[in-house]
Amino acid sequence: MAMVNKTRNMIEGLVREGSFKWLIGNRGSFDEEFQEIGRSQGSGKNWIPELSPIANIIVGRCSKILGISASELQENFNSEASDTIKHPSRYARNFLEYCCLRALSLSTHSKDCLGDKKFRRLTFDMMLAWEAPAATSEPFLKVDEDATAGIEAFSRIAPAIPIIANVIISDNLFEVLTSSTANRLHFSIYDKYLSGLERALKKLRAQSESSLLSPFRAARGEKIIEVDGTVTTQPVLQHVGISTWPGRLVLTDHALYFEALRMVSFDKAKRYDLSDDLKQVVKPELTGPWGTRLFDKAVLYKSISLSEPVVFEFPELKGHTRRDYWLAIIREVLYVHRFIHKFQITGVERDEAISMAVFGILRLQAALEITSGNHFACQSLLMFNLCDQLPGGDLISETLANMLHSRGSDRTNNYFKDKDGMYSSAVAVGSNLGYVFGSGSNDPNRAGLLVGEISVGEMSVLERAVKESRSNYNKVKQAQASVDGVKMDGIDTNLAVMKELLFPLMELGKHLLSLAYWEDPLKSFMFCSLVTYIICRGWLGYMFALLLIFIAIFTVLTRYLSNGKSVNVVKVTAPQPMNTMEQLLTVQNVISQAEVFIQDGNIVLLKMRALLLSIFPQASEKFAVALVIVALTMALVPSKYMLLFMFLETFTRYSPPRKVITERWMRRLREWWFSIPAAPVVVEKEKEEKNKKL
Repeated sequence: MAMVNKTRNMIEGLVREGSFKWLIGNRGSFDEEFQEIGRSQGSGKNWIPELSPIANIIVGRCSKILGISASELQENFNSEASDTIKHPSRYARNFLEYCCLRALSLSTHSKDCLGDKKFRRLTFDMMLAWEAPAATSEPFLKVDEDATAGIEAFSRIAPAIPIIANVIISDNLFEVLTSSTANRLHFSIYDKYLSGLERALKKLRAQSESSLLSPFRAARGEKIIEVDGTVTTQPVLQHVGISTWPGRLVLTDHALYFEALRMVSFDKAKRYDLSDDLKQVVKPELTGPWGTRLFDKAVLYKSISLSEPVVFEFPELKGHTRRDYWLAIIREVLYVHRFIHKFQITGVERDEAISMAVFGILRLQAALEITSGNHFACQSLLMFNLCDQLPGGDLISETLANMLHSRGSDRTNNYFKDKDGMYSSAVAVGSNLGYVFGSGSNDPNRAGLLVGEISVGEMSVLERAVKESRSNYNKVKQAQASVDGVKMDGIDTNLAVMKELLFPLMELGKHLLSLAYWEDPLKSFMFCSLVTYIICRGWLGYMFALLLIFIAIFTVLTRYLSNGKSVNVVKVTAPQPMNTMEQLLTVQNVISQAEVFIQDGNIVLLKMRALLLSIFPQASEKFAVALVIVALTMALVPSKYMLLFMFLETFTRYSPPRKVITERWMRRLREWWFSIPAAPVVVEKEKEEKNKKL
């Protein structure tokens, strides 16, 4: 009780000093709310002693939104939450999350919540309170309008409103919004982002309600996401074969449409489907005059329904920002439908998956507005693009699909109950904002401690999958950075590095060759005897297993004996620098050697063809007899003895007793091979008529 009285006295002092005016600027509504909480402390209805001053203010606001007192909220939390969530060390933050998420879920029922400045301020203040929720937290004594929120608070509060963020991309979105503010989110930037999001949603609604492409969109209820090519200074060019047409490009949540521009109007739209499984390929493409590949400003679309691919070019003076944006949003629509087909998602869950993709594109549009000077990867803010790129992204997709399926089964079993809006989905938020996907219905209310993809006081299954994937992605980035760091320029330098790395294997090969050529007869005899004994006893498999175990032990010992020491750097003696002429001669020599190698390979293939087609009958007969003997040997002789024979034949070929005979047989074999003619080859030039047809 003494601690409660002490806290109350401190709060009253803060209010008198005006230390909470930073929460609302020059407005006094927040101060009035806090004074109201202070006046009701005697009844205990609006004061939670475990919470910090700012957390009590936020809980008071949440209680007003929900229409119940703070003490009733606490009673509900205590009755619904598990003992782990109610642990004293986590109680304040978890209870604050519970109140915030319930209030946000109910607040999104308003059609103009994004345009409501109080709602924007409330969500930001929730992030600030989340960082200092407990009464023992360090008080915000010197905080003003420049108060900032961190990434953890943003990732816990923002995804509760699906249109603002979601679990998969929340970290990337935070990095984009704070790229110029040292990874701390200011309210001014957050407010601009929500304003841009509101404008993007209004544009989406206006485009979808327009008559543009209405005959094509009516069957599936398609919504228009983006339109380009309406401004003459930013045209869109369609390339099909050798023909090129300017026009208007329209992206819906199911397909891509292109309307070629005629003299004063647009031609009939051509539809390029993204929703059906047509083996579509969407990738960046190079374009240029007369079929050249010069400008990296285009997107290629290819599917089994088209006889030839279609290329959409987005001309601009510098860079390829427009192309990257369109490539990302086209792929997002394509990937969400692949996700739907792969996991057989139907009904309301299908509408929800599509709405997730559309909300991601809206977030991307809003982020591009406020970060025009800072370029970032567009796909980093699109969840289905990200799942396609991240290590373990397939596991994230599978987890998301399981969540959608579980929601569908909950609806079927009448699990959704009215609990003050303790459930938020993309479809529910979209319909509340006046934007309805598909024709299904959705009940946004669900009992429990789950709001959207956020679970109060703990990480949801989806959050754990995303966290593990990001951890793996960071490892991949570090590994790729090391790979980029060791890439060398120049053929001679790379050959020197390869020679140094292969030095142990080259030395091993030299020792084996010396044993095979019996340069030291005693060593060769001991080696042959040992290997023969191992093969005869059937221990060869055990020897390979022993070799693998030895390598594993060596790796583990190296790991523990290094004790965090830096890895030994591979030292390579740099070759002598070459001038331009020497480099050209080196390249010419390499090409000549490659040409000779290819010629020899072709000769071998042509001679084998001649043997099979009996162009030289005597050689073909000997070849056939040899094949029959080998086949009978493989069929009748056990594999162990076959292996023993092959080993002894190879390693005793140049032993003193067999050396003369081996040289004689090798000479006869070469003579026989050289006597075989090659199969004839005729190289024809392509006719002009064929070129024209192609």
